[in-house]
Amino acid sequence: MELWNRVSGLGAAGFLWALLSCCVIHCLETDINCLKTIKASVQDPLNYLNYTWNFDNDTEGFICRFTGVECWHPDENRVLNLKLSDMGLKGQFPRGIEQCKSLTGLDLSSNKFSGPIPENISSIIQYATSLDLSSNSFSGQIPVNLSNCRYLNSLRLDHNQLSGQIPAELSLLGRLKSFSVANNLLTGPVPAFGPNTTITADDYANNPGLCGAPLPPCMI
Repeated sequence: MELWNRVSGLGAAGFLWALLSCCVIHCLETDINCLKTIKASVQDPLNYLNYTWNFDNDTEGFICRFTGVECWHPDENRVLNLKLSDMGLKGQFPRGIEQCKSLTGLDLSSNKFSGPIPENISSIIQYATSLDLSSNSFSGQIPVNLSNCRYLNSLRLDHNQLSGQIPAELSLLGRLKSFSVANNLLTGPVPAFGPNTTITADDYANNPGLCGAPLPPCMI
């Protein structure tokens, strides 16, 4: 009970830190497996990963020197952010990312990823504060499950081939500050985000079927 009282008094940021800290020892090995799985599951025609993601090294923090990998500490094999933008990577969403248990930022933008965004996305990037999947070829519907990614501050899904409606449940993301789905195939009313989220019509541009503020009102 005393431990719970201490944790509950930390506030949201402190609670997230406490949760992440609890898995440090377990995460060190799974984060290495995370990157191995990602490398094995994507096509890398420009060899960004093939040249630098070398797992023969076993020194502490060796994965922190990989291209696109940021660690919580340079001498600790625990991934903080994956920044794999504009590397020419191909394939479907790399589900091995779920093994990076302490990941807070994922940027797969400006690649050639295709297929659906996983329905269980919140269990894959449980603690993510930023997700950028823009400028790919992701298709299908935006998963309702994204609304469970409760730490998200930034969500970019623009310039893909996403269709259907934007889940109204995304308005429940209370920490969300920026959101863009421009240049997709989306239809229907846009979510009624709270005052913390800054959205303009440009964030919804080139989706002819969308309606609702800041776009023209929906026709009844």
